[in-house]
Amino acid sequence: MLQNLLSSLCRRISTSCCRSGKYDYLFKVHPSVSEALAEQRPVVALESTIITHGMPYPHNLSTAKEVEAIVRAEGATPATVGILEGVIHVGLSSEELDFLAQSKTALKVSRRDFPYVISKGLSGGTTVSGTMIAAHRVGIPVFVTGGIGGVHRDGENSLDVSADLIELGRTPIAVVSAGVKSILDIGRTLEFLETQGVCVATYGKSKNFPAFFSPQSGFTSPYNVHTAEEAAELIVSTLSLGLQSGLLLAVPITEEHAAAGLQIEGAIQAAVAEARLKGITGKYVTPFILQRVSELTKGQSLQANIALIHNNAKVGSQIACALSEQMKSRQSGLRGSSKTQEEKNHLLKPKPVVIGGVNVDFIAKGATKNLLFGQTNPGSVHQAFGGVGRNIADCLSRLGHKPLFISAIGTDFHSDAVLNYCKHMDTSAIVRLQAQRTATYCAVITERGELSLGLGDMDIHQQIKQQYVSQYEEQLSSASLVVLDGNIPVSTIDYVCSLAKKHSVPVWYEPTDADKAGKPFLSDSWKALSYTSPNLTELCTMNHTLHLPTPEAFPNSLEDVLKCAAALSRPLLEHLQCVVVTLGALGVLVCGDYEAGTVSLQPRKHKPRGRLCAVYFPALAVRSEEIVNVSGAGDSLAGGMMAGILQGKDTDTCVRMGLLAARLSLSSCHPIAPSLTSDAINPDAAYSQPWTKPSYLWMDN
Repeated sequence: MLQNLLSSLCRRISTSCCRSGKYDYLFKVHPSVSEALAEQRPVVALESTIITHGMPYPHNLSTAKEVEAIVRAEGATPATVGILEGVIHVGLSSEELDFLAQSKTALKVSRRDFPYVISKGLSGGTTVSGTMIAAHRVGIPVFVTGGIGGVHRDGENSLDVSADLIELGRTPIAVVSAGVKSILDIGRTLEFLETQGVCVATYGKSKNFPAFFSPQSGFTSPYNVHTAEEAAELIVSTLSLGLQSGLLLAVPITEEHAAAGLQIEGAIQAAVAEARLKGITGKYVTPFILQRVSELTKGQSLQANIALIHNNAKVGSQIACALSEQMKSRQSGLRGSSKTQEEKNHLLKPKPVVIGGVNVDFIAKGATKNLLFGQTNPGSVHQAFGGVGRNIADCLSRLGHKPLFISAIGTDFHSDAVLNYCKHMDTSAIVRLQAQRTATYCAVITERGELSLGLGDMDIHQQIKQQYVSQYEEQLSSASLVVLDGNIPVSTIDYVCSLAKKHSVPVWYEPTDADKAGKPFLSDSWKALSYTSPNLTELCTMNHTLHLPTPEAFPNSLEDVLKCAAALSRPLLEHLQCVVVTLGALGVLVCGDYEAGTVSLQPRKHKPRGRLCAVYFPALAVRSEEIVNVSGAGDSLAGGMMAGILQGKDTDTCVRMGLLAARLSLSSCHPIAPSLTSDAINPDAAYSQPWTKPSYLWMDN
C-alpha cells in the first residue's frame, strides 16, 4: 500500500494535476513546486488569506516572503496557494505575491467559495480548508499555517463552526499550526475534531494543547511527538492507512515569545469580557475582539503573530524534510534500489567556493535627518548577520548555487547565532576557534540608510590562513567559481590564486574596502583573477599598488566618472577578464573582452586577444523612503551577477540580476534580503518597468 501511495504522490507533479484531467486548466503549479514533487523533495504548502485578509500591507507581503525564505532555508520548497483570475495557483511568484498583498478586491476562499470565484475569474486568498484542498490535489502532504479555525464561543447555539474542522475530517493532509486562538471555544473544537476522526498531537515534550499566543490552553492533546522524525512517522502512518482524514500538529509558542504571548492572552480575555458586556454576538464577535486586542496590546499582537508563523514554518519545514527522507527510504527499501547514476553525478557536480569573513552586525539607524555626535540620538538598533564572504555565500545559496563557505568564527555566544541563521548555507567549512571572538561590526546609519560611522572587531578574519584553507584543495581545484573577499590574509589569497591558475579555475575578488583592495596586487597573484568588483576608490588603490597613475580627485559629472573608471580598469584587463566598477546610486560599469556586442562574462581558460569595451548600466530607481540600509547592496549585486554567470546567462541578464538583488537588499534590514529568490531577480518577470538601455563607453584594439 505504501509503495502505491508513494507512486501516486510522485505522479501528481505538473500543472495538469486534477485527478480527472478534465479540469486541468483550473490549476497552475509553479515550476519549482512541480520539480520538487517530481524529485520527491520536501514541499510545504502555505495559505494566502494571511496575505489578503490577515495583516495590513506591507506587513502581509514581507511576512509572506519571510515565511517562504524560512521554508527554503530549512531545505524545503514553499508552495503558497492562491487564486488569480479564476486559476488556482500552487506556488506563487514574487509578482503574484505582490498582487495579492496589494489587492483590494481579493476574496477569502474556502471550499464553498471555489466554484463562484473560479466561474467569475476572480482572485482571492485561500483559507486553511481551501489550501488543504489544493495542496492535497497536487500531492503536497504538509501544510503550515498560523492557527486553524474552530468552534466559536456560543457555537452550540449559533452553529458557527469553521470549515477548517470539516476539511480536516475528510482531506488526508498534515496541518502544522499554533493550535486554536482562545477567542474560540477550544474544548468544543477538540471534541469536534475527535468526532471528525482527526488525529491531534502537540509538537514537543508536553501534551498541552496550545492556544496560539499561549503554550497552554487548559486542554490536552491526545498525543504528542517529540521530534520532526516522530511527526513524519505519524504522517506516514496516517497516509498509509488510507483513512482519508487529516492530522493536526499543534506547535506551542516559543519560550522567547511566551511572556508577550501571556500579555496578549490577557488582552484577549479582557476583550471577550468587554464583548459580553456590550452585548456583541454572532459574526460581530470575532472582528470586535481582534480589533480590541490590537488596541490593547498597541500592535504587539501583530508582531507575536508574525513570530508564531515564522516558528511554525520552521518546524513544519523540518517535518516535511523528515517526511521526504522517510518516504524515500521506504520506497528505496521496497524497490531495493540504490542511488541512480544521475544522483551520483549531481553530488559530484562542481560547485562554487567562497572564502571570506562572517560578521555579526549591529545596525543603529537614526530617526532624524541629522545625527548629532557627542549625544544620544533617537533611532532603532537591530542585529543582522553580515561579512562580505558570508553575504555572497548567502546570496548564492538563496539563488540555487550552494557554495562551500570557508570562514572562521569564535566559540562565543555569537557563533551559535551565526550558524543557526546560516542553516540554508553550506557552513561545514566554517572553523570554530577557541579563545577567539566572532567578528562583530557596529554601523551607525542615517535616516536614509547611508553609513555615518562604522566600528569593527574583525581580527579573527586573519585566522582564515593558508594552512586551514588548504584542507579544501580538492574542492578549490574543481570549483565552478572561487570567490575571495579582501578580509582574508594576503598569504591565503596568494595560495588560492596559485591553485586556481594551475587548474584554470575562475576567481572573483571582492575587495571589501579601499585599504584591502590592493592585496592581490602586491604580487603576481592578481594575474590569476578573472573578475573583480571594486568601487572607484578601491579601483584607485589597485592601480596605486601596481604603481600606476591615479587621479588626485574624482570627477563630478557622470560622463567623466565613467571615463575615469574605464581608464583605471584598462590596465587590469591585461590579465583580468572583467572589471565590474560599482558606482553606487549611479549604477555599474562593466569592462572587459568584447564579444557579440557586449562584454563577455562567461569564464574562459585562455584570454583571447581582441577588442575591449566598457558598458554602463544605470542603477534601478529606488525611492528614498524604500531604502532601509545600503550595507549589503554591493555584495548582492556581485552575488546576483555570479549566479547569472554560473547559469550561463548573457551579460545583460547577469547585470540585471545583480541590480535587482541590490535593490532588494536596499529595502531590507538584512544585508542579503531573506526574500531573495531566483524569481525575485528574474529580469523578465521581476521588473515590469522598461530597462534603461545600457550604453557603450569605449572600445579599442
